[in-house]
Amino acid sequence: MTNGIHTDIVVPANNEQMDWRKEIKFSDTKSADTSSEYLAFGWGDRKFYLETPTFSDLKLSTGLNAILGLSKSAMHTTYYKYVQENKECVKIMISTEQYAKLVKYISASFKTDAEHHFINIKTKLNYDNADAFYEAIGSYSLFKTCNTWSNSALKSCNQKCCYWTIFDSAIFQKYN
Repeated sequence: MTNGIHTDIVVPANNEQMDWRKEIKFSDTKSADTSSEYLAFGWGDRKFYLETPTFSDLKLSTGLNAILGLSKSAMHTTYYKYVQENKECVKIMISTEQYAKLVKYISASFKTDAEHHFINIKTKLNYDNADAFYEAIGSYSLFKTCNTWSNSALKSCNQKCCYWTIFDSAIFQKYN
């Protein structure tokens, strides 16, 4: 899924292989609505996510620290009741083995506490009522962006992907 700049990986919130609801709790969202069927994951720069509600709010220091890999990362998660397939959201059918690899890749992107649970970032700066932020592993940089993370997620489960990309358009061209 893309918003035209940033890509997310969207999966079922719960299926026989993985119940993401155990780690990405509905109670971590503003709505706490338990009726969502899908969950989107987007890795990115923590300060950008939490301190830049719109591009007009972007501070030079935030942008430079992100480009240079000097800041922490975060995982932005969003629950959806339904997802509509269109040019911004492409459905990919994968096997149970491929999904297991994708689950492993996504899970390994989260920082965890002593009990191995994802660490929720408490904030009131959510994008909507069904999203939450979590501590993530790695640093955003010019060479590792939200889109390289999503591309690597696709690569991890043997899907069409780019050798490397910082842009969403290169990924979506693979699925035209």
